[in-house]
Amino acid sequence: MKRKAEFPNHVWTYDFVADQTEDGRMLRFLAVVDEYTRESLALDVERSMGADEVIAVLGRLIAERSAPQLLRSDNGGEFIAHSVQRWLAEAHIETAYIAPGSPWENAYVESFNGKLRDEMLNRELFTSLAEAKLLASEYRDEYNHRRPHSALGYQTPAEFAAAQLASGSATLRPRQAVRQPQPITLISTGT
Repeated sequence: MKRKAEFPNHVWTYDFVADQTEDGRMLRFLAVVDEYTRESLALDVERSMGADEVIAVLGRLIAERSAPQLLRSDNGGEFIAHSVQRWLAEAHIETAYIAPGSPWENAYVESFNGKLRDEMLNRELFTSLAEAKLLASEYRDEYNHRRPHSALGYQTPAEFAAAQLASGSATLRPRQAVRQPQPITLISTGT
């Protein structure tokens, strides 16, 4: 199912990009992009991210912007996990998984990830997780507010999204309450 985004907040896409700090420890960047406006909605970085962290990021974004109708991704374990599937179903968000080995089916986030790799990750030697978080936040701000896109008539994603909102063709108000992720409690069997 390849559905094209028709308005802001219609289709989001997400993916992970890996890097490391100078001591060789893993960094995972979770990029979330609005396919219509090309906005980077999130660029979160942690040492590791699983299904619970994906749900937390999506929950935060939905609280800020409202839920998309469709969420596109590859078939990575964090995206097809039962807990993520259940959470998305409860939030009434459709999923579209690209065919394995077909990154071109997820072109918007792949394009973002390529720019992220070329413009930040390949140029930086991260000394710590805190530094990676700061630089990711700065990159996201630059990408959204100061970097024009030819596909958007040389507007920045933020300018394009604001113009769509002003024209009345888009809304970022919450459509419905979405369940926030619940903490996981481990029960010891005493063995």
